Amino acid sequence: MKFGIITQAIHKLNDDKVYAYEPYVREMNLWGNHVDEFMILAPVSCDEISSIEIAYKQSNIKVVAIPNFDITSFKNLIISLLVIPKICWKIYHIMREVDHLHLRCPGNVGLLGCLVQMFFPSKQKTVKYAGNWDPKSKQPLSYKLQKWIVSNTFLTKNCKVLVYGKWKNQSKNIISFFTATYKKEEIEIVKIKNLSSVIKFMFVGAFSVGKQPMLSVKVIENLFKEGFNVQLNMYGNGDKFTEIHNYVKEKSLENIIILHGNKPKIEVKKAFKESHFLLFISKSEGWPKVVAEAMFWGCLPISTDVSCVNYMLGNGARGSVLKPNANIEDIIFEIKKYFNDEKKYQEKVLNATNWSQEYTLDKFEIEIKKILDNNYE
Repeated sequence: MKFGIITQAIHKLNDDKVYAYEPYVREMNLWGNHVDEFMILAPVSCDEISSIEIAYKQSNIKVVAIPNFDITSFKNLIISLLVIPKICWKIYHIMREVDHLHLRCPGNVGLLGCLVQMFFPSKQKTVKYAGNWDPKSKQPLSYKLQKWIVSNTFLTKNCKVLVYGKWKNQSKNIISFFTATYKKEEIEIVKIKNLSSVIKFMFVGAFSVGKQPMLSVKVIENLFKEGFNVQLNMYGNGDKFTEIHNYVKEKSLENIIILHGNKPKIEVKKAFKESHFLLFISKSEGWPKVVAEAMFWGCLPISTDVSCVNYMLGNGARGSVLKPNANIEDIIFEIKKYFNDEKKYQEKVLNATNWSQEYTLDKFEIEIKKILDNNYE
């Protein structure tokens, strides 16, 4: 089977290998176990391979390079209008050649793929919608357009749309799906973490406006000022990293707020095992894999009610679900509930671990094969 992938993910070529963002490649490697060839249309970069990028395992890969484009300014819009016809033509040719078409949405490239796929009603397709599928959420117009096209069974035929969470009143081609990080063989008994010594919190993700890293920093800063023995370990990088670094230094919080930058999966896994709480006060998500990963290792999430987080946390039975506009005081109030009731903390940790460890890479691959075999109910 020739498997065509239309994606916004930036790819890099080095020593006859193809690299991209690690969680995305890890998933695509599972699809690759059941197909003969990958044809990938994606932006290609000549930058060095970073610590959060890995290579595809699939040996038979053809990469069709396209320019990375956006419409965030008038200049970029003009440039985009010049390159979009060429990109659509390349997408069209890939769709003609492959046996199964796989669109990664939402994104600019995904939107073009959504439009072009309408010319191939008999082609077998899957759409992985990695964004927030919540019909009530505020989203860019382009995202809403992609959701409308792929859920419209007249415009998008012979397609399964994989979305995060369970939502009411969906078209018949919408399938509630998930993402996994760990194998079944990695499951181990999680040691009990009491709240009598240093209480460790984690932040994992991009240092971006949407992830609100400064909010997590100030929560821990205020808890420390109140006399609580707390520590925050932050993993990731991004536009806000320098701002956070300077704030920590200015406030002399280096021993309380520890910035690790981007680290390999194995190091983050070790940190989850040693931490009590995950602070995940994000404004928008798809399937927040960091929440599932934290739960897997008994690190209890304190998160906002975005996308399918409430579904993942069992309406608060497996962690804390706060309002999207939660402020420092709201978050601290929620944390102190656990400090005052450790039994409740341990109950939720157990619930979270049991739930998350059901979603392994092994189960994920079984579900993928069902979809490729057109045998998914």
